[in-house]
Amino acid sequence: MALSISRRIVRSFGSLSTLCSRASPIVTPPFQTSELSGLITGDNLSHAECFSFSTGGPSFLGFRRFSTAILTPDSNGGAFPSDLLSSKTILTPERTIGIYEDLVVPVSNFHNEDHGFMVLAGDVFDVPIRKDIIHRVVRWQLAKRQQGTHSTKTISEVSGTGRKPWRQKGTGRARHGTLRGPQFRGGATMHGPKPRSHAFKLNKKVRRLGLKIALSARAAEGKLLVFEDLEVPTHKTKNIVNYVNQMENAKKFLLVDGGPINEKLKLATQNLHYVNVLPSIGLNVYSILQHDTLVMSRDAVNRIVERMHTPINR
Repeated sequence: MALSISRRIVRSFGSLSTLCSRASPIVTPPFQTSELSGLITGDNLSHAECFSFSTGGPSFLGFRRFSTAILTPDSNGGAFPSDLLSSKTILTPERTIGIYEDLVVPVSNFHNEDHGFMVLAGDVFDVPIRKDIIHRVVRWQLAKRQQGTHSTKTISEVSGTGRKPWRQKGTGRARHGTLRGPQFRGGATMHGPKPRSHAFKLNKKVRRLGLKIALSARAAEGKLLVFEDLEVPTHKTKNIVNYVNQMENAKKFLLVDGGPINEKLKLATQNLHYVNVLPSIGLNVYSILQHDTLVMSRDAVNRIVERMHTPINR
């Protein structure tokens, strides 16, 4: 094993020659690899050693302290240095969000029974979070659902006579040709709103991406629950209330079933303002954002994944 020592290090070792002569013997023969390995093994690693390396010319003196001790909080060599300890709590995420990785979640029901596990597709439930896409989709939804029935009357639609109120000249008053103008009380409204659609175009791939982001956000927060089914024994509201009371840090629930909503579930939730039910075909970004906990049946998850994987017709 070849060993090279820079001139700067060698010069720094020159001032330690006197100390080394007192602390330990100097190795004057030419330096060999076997000799170095014998010096830095065993108990010698915890002491200061002086070496004299020679390559056929003058000897060079070296001084170094070797140590193999590892300082841990459980070490017996003394207390762990307080300056090396941090008072801050270090939180290490369990996984990286938004890397299109398949997720494995437990499957349960309203009775907290174990029904195994389910794999959630990573390209649907683990996409990168983008607030700009969510903002665009929500604006599109709110604009599209506006009724647009607002209407005002123009001068031809206002009730009133069309007679000229007074003659053109001689009265000293301003000239007018009708009392249905916008400057009169009960007159027309100029440039007022008329019934129209507020909807605007948003690409299908953007709308689909927004739904994926909303689902991924709930999955990353741990607020996505998968049930085997959404069956309830009776139509009594207490069945849902008892389950909701068991949940912590949950205020509003959105229940999503695969097909048509069960009549018992519909009756059990219609009196609860914090629980809403939707079929999978009606799942949307705005509804997901309005509820902090999303409960989906296994059938609903399969249908959503199938819908997200269906090619977009252009």
